[in-house]
Amino acid sequence: MNITVGFGYDSHRFGENRPLILGGVEIPYEKGLVAHSDGDALIHALCDALLGAASLNDIGSYFPDTASEFKNIDSRILLEKVVYLIGQKGFTVNNADMTIVIEKPKMAPYIDSMKKVLASILKINESQIAVKAKTNEKMGFVGSGEGVATFAVVTLAR
Repeated sequence: MNITVGFGYDSHRFGENRPLILGGVEIPYEKGLVAHSDGDALIHALCDALLGAASLNDIGSYFPDTASEFKNIDSRILLEKVVYLIGQKGFTVNNADMTIVIEKPKMAPYIDSMKKVLASILKINESQIAVKAKTNEKMGFVGSGEGVATFAVVTLAR
């Protein structure tokens, strides 16, 4: 069995009149993430990690922010398309490890729901997914509450 590793990163700033969606889960909060799509930075980082592990191009190559068909698109749809693309190259997801860096709101109440959503799309068990949340100890753009940063590492099997 051939195992490959991929890494992904994304960040978005907070803005008014947007939903806060991370890991495919809408989280009650006074601000949301500004983006061409729904702004789900966790799924965007995961997509880049999956694409990288399959030696494919980054998320923007497949879903450009200049294309109207992706305006406000649900990022779960993008993830489904990425899973299809890696499947075309003979890969399946072995595991995914993700970190959300955010000051507020607290993510702990939503992590199990995120794992359930992501496991379903990735076609793996929730036990093969880790989602963690950290603060940035009030440092930088995340620490000052301007936005969120996300990281993802995956392994694929062929």
